[in-house]
Amino acid sequence: VSDVYHGINGNMSLDRRGEITTPPTRYDLTLGSDKSSSLSRSEAGTYDVIQAEIQHAKRQELATGVATAPHQNGHNGNGVGPGHSHSLTTQHDIEAEVKKRKWPTEPSYFLAKELLMTERTYKKDLDVLNTTFRQVLSLDDVEQLQPLFELLDSLAQHHNLFLRDIEHRLVQWEGRGGHEAHRIGDVMMKHMAALPIYDEYVQTHLDILHCLNEMYEGDERFRQVYKDFEQQKVCYLPVGELLLKPLNRLLHYQLLLERLCDYYAEEHIDYADCQAVHHLLVRSTKGIRAHLPDSANFVELCELQRDINFEQLVQPHRRLIRQGCLLKHSKRGLQQRMFFLFSDLLLFGTKSPQDQSFRILGHVPVRSLLTENAEHNTFSIFGGQYAIMVSAGTTAEKTLWLAELSKAAADIKNRPPNMQLQLTTLKNCSSSEEGLDLFGLSNGNNSSLNSSVNGGGPLSPQQQQLQLQQQQQNKTQPSRSNTALHVCWHRGATVGLGDHLIAAEHQLSGYLLRKFKNSSGWQKLWVVFTSFCLYFYKSYQDEFALASLPLLGYTVGPPGHQDAVQKEFVFKLSFKNHVYFFRAESAHTYNRWLEVLRSTTQTQDFKNIHSHAALGN
Repeated sequence: VSDVYHGINGNMSLDRRGEITTPPTRYDLTLGSDKSSSLSRSEAGTYDVIQAEIQHAKRQELATGVATAPHQNGHNGNGVGPGHSHSLTTQHDIEAEVKKRKWPTEPSYFLAKELLMTERTYKKDLDVLNTTFRQVLSLDDVEQLQPLFELLDSLAQHHNLFLRDIEHRLVQWEGRGGHEAHRIGDVMMKHMAALPIYDEYVQTHLDILHCLNEMYEGDERFRQVYKDFEQQKVCYLPVGELLLKPLNRLLHYQLLLERLCDYYAEEHIDYADCQAVHHLLVRSTKGIRAHLPDSANFVELCELQRDINFEQLVQPHRRLIRQGCLLKHSKRGLQQRMFFLFSDLLLFGTKSPQDQSFRILGHVPVRSLLTENAEHNTFSIFGGQYAIMVSAGTTAEKTLWLAELSKAAADIKNRPPNMQLQLTTLKNCSSSEEGLDLFGLSNGNNSSLNSSVNGGGPLSPQQQQLQLQQQQQNKTQPSRSNTALHVCWHRGATVGLGDHLIAAEHQLSGYLLRKFKNSSGWQKLWVVFTSFCLYFYKSYQDEFALASLPLLGYTVGPPGHQDAVQKEFVFKLSFKNHVYFFRAESAHTYNRWLEVLRSTTQTQDFKNIHSHAALGN
């Protein structure tokens, strides 16, 4: 059993507090800092078992006029001397009792706790869309999107109640509740009345996504409002990805219920409810799994449309297969290029250092595409007017690209010609106008890049005006630096649509301790993992993240002996010379974080290479 405990509000066992240091130059992340927590249901719906029991004891003392401390030597309720010492003694004794308590350790408790932690994040995502996004729109915009906001209203109201019921149950589970409180299926069953809302959302969400895209492409005012909203810190993901959260949420419920049913014996008090809820969910999740590939594909096409200089990228029959970096061989040496493989087209381009958008340098129709393997990590791509030799970062990555290129070329030959792209819509850029951005991810301040254009020389008035226009048109770029496209460019990574679908089912939230780089101290953080990225907050009540860490390209695993980390349940994230250590509260939580992070980091892409290759043959 771990000697570290986080509780549902991130409180650690009181005897471990001395381990956590907060240097004066760092954020104040004092443990148990949810000051508003109590058993009464606050506006934020928070609970803190320790503080609640202390407050309960104080209320009892005030009501009876008798202090609950075991050693009471007087009854001076008016003075601050004895009465005050009795109050301190009461708090000390209760804290000592809480410290000795045996916290729940069964897997069902941790699964229920995962439900709570991720529900907190999901509720905030709903609020970002239903409240913050709605507030920036005009009345006409809201009316045009009325089907969306009606559904979001219903979902938000339901999940306000659902979240509070889960929190209350976990308080009972962690506190003095009896054995009958050690279950969660009955709470979930009570709220399955919301499934018809989800079924309607599943049926209409793609129409809503199409409506949003039409408004974005056809209305310059709405487009600017949309871009400005995505720049806000509270909007930590693109709006399209947030709109898929309700679908992802039901898939997560199903996963948790399957694991609860696997853990419980049939005679367990919670088994029947969990089985019944799972049976109800399966009917809805079947529809989600049928729709989600098309929905995720549409969202990714829309996002790429806004990031690359390419007309009419969003087409009814076009499917994104893979995007990633390859090194193109040329007379000038190896040049970093971003490749986009679609079901009908292969595009390649580079990132502009001026405005951070991607410029397409050429295209190869997939129908005429041929590949040829070469030595080491090199292969050639032929098609149209191009013969391109490229190098992948690893042999495994080359194998993956070759398999998917071959499969796409074979698949398209079985499709009717009228479903092919009209190549007249392409914009080609001269491959001589190349400005490779080889810098790492920044916080959106690209002044150093802009100043280096044209060799650092002065810009002409026309160039200055053009640069200003480009900066205005692409002012959303800093907030999009965590998207898969930009991370792939900076990390030399690759990601496919299948990886996005895997990521949709592997999201996690909870408290972790992050090791300080130059000391033995640990910093408590609320961590949200979604869309290949970790987001860090002081607490789950924060409106926006303090920092983020995209994980494409990172490796995940336990620390080695050379790391000299002596604590339990610590995992290590590393990319080149960037290393981070995070500490979970229990073996179950540790394994769960490893499972989720490994499922959506780049190294996972290559576990099924042989199956990809088999499909391509």
